[in-house]
Amino acid sequence: MLNENIKAIRKSKGLSQQELAVKLNVVRQTVSKWEQGLSVPDSDILISLSEVLETPVSTLLGEIVTETEVDTLKAISEKLEVINLQLAQRKTTRRKIIYWLVISLCAIIVIVFAILLALESPYLGWNYGDPETAVLGVAFHSLEWLFVRVAPIILIGAVIGIFLIRKKE
Repeated sequence: MLNENIKAIRKSKGLSQQELAVKLNVVRQTVSKWEQGLSVPDSDILISLSEVLETPVSTLLGEIVTETEVDTLKAISEKLEVINLQLAQRKTTRRKIIYWLVISLCAIIVIVFAILLALESPYLGWNYGDPETAVLGVAFHSLEWLFVRVAPIILIGAVIGIFLIRKKE
């Protein structure tokens, strides 16, 4: 909500992210993060932002104002706190998704290893006199060779990733 309002009002005023950043004495990346919803401006910057964009703070925060009311720092900070909580929840959700994706990657690697072990490289006994069989056998061998060499590194990295993600929670 805040991020979309900042972007829409900035564009309607004909300002680039860089121009807005200069007026607020911040870097362009900060404005970009606000507009992407990755962070929110603090209350002092929010007031400066409303002055630069000539828009009430309540409008930036997404309220439809029916009567004029004075924006106090306390009200603004409460709204920013809600936005920060939403950002924290989003970050926690992303971390959980990454955690389970990494666990899934580990499981897939172990399953493929088990399948390759159970198959015992059947292509080694094929008749390579036939060109199609030879190409297929080389492809299977290349896949198995690459997997056996790269998968352990990926598995170790994934296990380390699981512990690091768990540690931060």
